[in-house]
Amino acid sequence: MKRSEINAILREGDEFFKSSMWHLPEWAYWSLDEWKQYSHQCSAVFAHSLGWDITDFGSGDYLKRGLFLFTLRNGVNGQPGKLYAEKIMIVREEQETPFHYHKLKQEDIINRSGGNLLFKLRHTSDGTAMDEERPVEILIDDRSRTVQPGETLCLKPGQSICLEPGVYHRFYGETGEGTVLVGEVSLVNDDAADNYFYESLGRFPEIEEDEEPLYLLSSDYSRFLGV
Repeated sequence: MKRSEINAILREGDEFFKSSMWHLPEWAYWSLDEWKQYSHQCSAVFAHSLGWDITDFGSGDYLKRGLFLFTLRNGVNGQPGKLYAEKIMIVREEQETPFHYHKLKQEDIINRSGGNLLFKLRHTSDGTAMDEERPVEILIDDRSRTVQPGETLCLKPGQSICLEPGVYHRFYGETGEGTVLVGEVSLVNDDAADNYFYESLGRFPEIEEDEEPLYLLSSDYSRFLGV
């Protein structure tokens, strides 16, 4: 992805957050100079990969297959401290987050506001393949629900789904219903080691630096700050 594309996505996404009355930490808007000035205070931000996160999953087409995220809090697997994580995300109409599962993370995904969020679910059968026969037992707003393979599940604003480890999930915004503000509350999140995609995909984009970053992404910290 080009940095100019990422900057444009950040501007538009931040406006959507603000229109939804969702406010981010002060450091979300720091300039590079401010990051350098205050980086000595931010070891937890760096260690826990907090902050902006834009991905096209290596597709080259963010609007078709991509996701906008901001990680608000997190811990580190196997270390003392926070055992939980929280993200806020933006999903556009027909914008797909492709099938993936987690081995460690259990998560609640919440439709905070906006349009409808559609899901497809599958069990894993051998750690990589999808089980096309077995129904998936899940909780919607803590009410039990059985979802058949191939069935489309719709989360309306205010609804949430609890996804256990080992459940493949794919989601996207419903056509004609508007952009979705999506929350995630989970066990510790490790995007580098606990995302298992059905296809061979890239979780973090390679960035062509055609202009200066508007805001640093969480994947930028090591490059720009040496942390």
